Amino acid sequence: MHAFRGSARPLCGLRGPLNHSPLPRVGAVRLFSSHDAPSNAESFASSSEQAKREIAVIHDVVTAAHTKEALAKLREQAAEPNIWDDATHAASVVQQLATLETRESQARELQRRFLDTKELYALAAEEADEPLLRDCEAAMAQVRVDAQQLRLELLLSHESDARSCFLEIQAGAGGTDSCDWTAMLARMYARWGEARGFQVQHADESAGDEAGFRSVVLRLDGAFAYGWAKSEAGVHRLVRVSPFDSAGRRHTSFAQVRVYPMASEGGGSKQDVELPAKDLRIDTFRSSGPGGQHVNSTDSAIRITHLPSGIVVQSQSDRSQHRNKAEALAMLRAKLYQRELDEQARARHQFAQGLGDNAWGNQIRSYVLHPYQLVKDHRTNYSEGNTKLVLDGGIDRFIEEMLLHQAAVDATGSSVQMT
Repeated sequence: MHAFRGSARPLCGLRGPLNHSPLPRVGAVRLFSSHDAPSNAESFASSSEQAKREIAVIHDVVTAAHTKEALAKLREQAAEPNIWDDATHAASVVQQLATLETRESQARELQRRFLDTKELYALAAEEADEPLLRDCEAAMAQVRVDAQQLRLELLLSHESDARSCFLEIQAGAGGTDSCDWTAMLARMYARWGEARGFQVQHADESAGDEAGFRSVVLRLDGAFAYGWAKSEAGVHRLVRVSPFDSAGRRHTSFAQVRVYPMASEGGGSKQDVELPAKDLRIDTFRSSGPGGQHVNSTDSAIRITHLPSGIVVQSQSDRSQHRNKAEALAMLRAKLYQRELDEQARARHQFAQGLGDNAWGNQIRSYVLHPYQLVKDHRTNYSEGNTKLVLDGGIDRFIEEMLLHQAAVDATGSSVQMT
């Protein structure tokens, strides 16, 4: 297993002028400067009102019964004297507890910044202190931005959202162009993941006959990797002048994305997946991918078939058969866990990863490079004309729009509309 170019780095925090506590990074957000404009009471009032509404929503979510119950349960589990008998389960409990406690702390810090800024602004207004008024306006604008972003983080409330994940891309209709499109998507998601601070690794790949990949599996390690990536599941459509067509004609290509949360070995928690040896068929074969003479001359690649479900996974990216087997087992657990999540979602009549055929009519997003340039999500109707930005990993806004859209769908019980 090898990493994409660029090293992993921790999630970046956002800091406002009056803030010294990091907030989760949602995307590249411009920090406001007090020198941007003269003081404006209307601007401060608008930012203050918006921030107040956002903080009220955050407070409601954080203090909801399920969050308080979850905290109490996790603290009880963490206090058990024998919790570290199962290190994997213990690490999961500690991570979930830290996540919920961090959210409580972030909500309190936002409330403090909001109240402090309002109080300081009132004092500055009494003294007619123009520089301080501008600083307060900038600070309140940043509080509003940070509150909006924390609200988005709170939308990732499912127990699996905080997990790392596998992101699988499979070429669909379109031949060589679709294989090339699969490679383009792999690059897009790798850049997006690295920009968000996830560790991005190539877990497996199957090269196309002429170019690109028939399939690629990326592993995204980091807090909330699955929560952010899950809405990318579906068919992605590309329209462009094909570089593989000597006549320069326009071609349409498809690739299907699936996202699976990392699941742990069986240990009793909801996110554990048991894999009895009798349910598995494990085959070794010679790697066909890149990696040097040693990789291609040894039977280091692993293919695992889950007999009850028929799910097949493979890993051939590492020289070590042992590491390839571990990676393949992790992929299998993730797929089985996602299947269980989908079944639960269908039972609740909620949106699941209904992917459909990897071809025309089932796309969730279209990327048009010719005759005009536009990327449009057909579930939310959000679009972006800067296609280069999107293909370079700038997909945060698409994800945010889908998270907000899905929250509205869950609240009303309606279905996702494809346009």
